[in-house]
Amino acid sequence: MQITTEQLFDHARTHNVWLDRPVSEDTLRQLYDMMKFGPTSANCSPLRIQFVTSVQGKARLVPLMDAGNQAKTAKAPVTAILGMDLAFYEHMGELFPHNPGARGWFEGQPAKIEATAFRNSSLQGGYFILAARALGLDCGPMSGFDAAKVDAEFWAGTQVKTNFICNLGHGDASQLFPRSPRLSFEQACRIV
Repeated sequence: MQITTEQLFDHARTHNVWLDRPVSEDTLRQLYDMMKFGPTSANCSPLRIQFVTSVQGKARLVPLMDAGNQAKTAKAPVTAILGMDLAFYEHMGELFPHNPGARGWFEGQPAKIEATAFRNSSLQGGYFILAARALGLDCGPMSGFDAAKVDAEFWAGTQVKTNFICNLGHGDASQLFPRSPRLSFEQACRIV
């Protein structure tokens, strides 16, 4: 498979309207298996994902989305709830085996746990979008939802909190808005 920068960045767009084309479980597994190798600090890997594909799952999720995100979430073949596991450090022995004391870096330090989980699950969320695009999927990442209600509905009984939500599928390119501008290098960067 040859992946181009056009596929990942230049021509890739955020989609809001979806074609009626399913996404297979095999593709979702490929997506995870690709994105899981993106780097995180001390390989902590706090991202947890729930792929909502069923009518029943959508019926639970759609009412928790902001009004402007409900229709597109209902129509998307897959909606991924990307969460951050605040108990990620319990897996440090498995994920960072060359340092048996790594779990102790986090135990009893809630501010450090939350900052690490948020930063690294956000990084993994970026890898998730790039992996999806590499597999030929379109993405529609969103913030507009009731996080407390999504957490209660989908992560109850866990230490996972929702970071963001991303629709996946094959977007209808005819319904795209014109690309919005971006800041120039001079506006956004400094070399020091």
